[in-house]
Amino acid sequence: MNQPIIAHSTRCGMGTVITHDIVGPNANKALKDAHKETHRLERLLSRFIASSDISRINRGAGISRVRIHPETVDVLVIAKRVSQIAPQKFDVTIGPLVDLWRSAKKISQRPSDSEINATLDLITSNDLTFDSRKRTAFLSRNSQSIDLGGIAKGYAADRVCDKMRKRGITSAYTDFGGNIATIGGKPDGSPWRVGIQHPRRENALIGVIEIKNQSVVTSGDYQQFFMGLDNKRYHHILDPQTGVPAASGLISVTIVSPSSVEADALSTAIFVAGKAKAVQYLREYPQAKAILIDNDLNITISNGLEHSFHLCEDHDIYSLVYQKGLDSSESEN
Repeated sequence: MNQPIIAHSTRCGMGTVITHDIVGPNANKALKDAHKETHRLERLLSRFIASSDISRINRGAGISRVRIHPETVDVLVIAKRVSQIAPQKFDVTIGPLVDLWRSAKKISQRPSDSEINATLDLITSNDLTFDSRKRTAFLSRNSQSIDLGGIAKGYAADRVCDKMRKRGITSAYTDFGGNIATIGGKPDGSPWRVGIQHPRRENALIGVIEIKNQSVVTSGDYQQFFMGLDNKRYHHILDPQTGVPAASGLISVTIVSPSSVEADALSTAIFVAGKAKAVQYLREYPQAKAILIDNDLNITISNGLEHSFHLCEDHDIYSLVYQKGLDSSESEN
């Protein structure tokens, strides 16, 4: 029996490490397509590339409308919808706040309240308008800027998988810096197994989710952070309403969905908003399921994941409460 052709790569892109494992007769061609597509989307959506659509929109803030690519419009439409579902909890005009905290990280010092408050005045997706027919976008005030950190990798993962499918690929696993997207299952037909990092133990998993044709995206307070000179820990997921790292009571949010871009945006929005809002947000995306971990390591999972999510055996189960019932069909308490 012929061995399946497997193509693998690990390289940097979109500000993270990207890994692909592709199986099939056209695996090597599909891998080249994946690399080209990632590079193309980064040139389109990264605000750190001067010629990108996002950079041009940001430079035109308060000055003029900017003509953009149809896909950039698509991404902004998706982002705008999430911001309407999760007002003040997800907002792509968060760029000035991201920049403020990036500068703070360099000197290990929390921004002052006056700096935060001045920056908060610039953050509102209401000031981002676009014309889908004319393919233009505009930020209404000077110093405003878009940051797609909570959505771009998910969008790229979806588009890369689309390219793979056009090559006839029926088994693939792609990882955009923790944004996992899969096509089918493993070559033997079994599901892909995605580990979920233990939010309070380094190099340890708290559980594993088994998936086919799904994406898994996790937002956690342990992924990127710095210790301030005040000996406080500041993570990277910022609350657009308060201007500081989110403190909703959740420390890890994993979303499982056929759409990686939806999973990417939802994981951020729910992490910022907290468990009480999760059902409300998930109701808008009926195919999405969630695994929530709070400060006390209680775990809440959506109905439908109880057979595919498995707790790891080597951790103290007495510190966990395994609750079923986080489901979009339920009413919010």
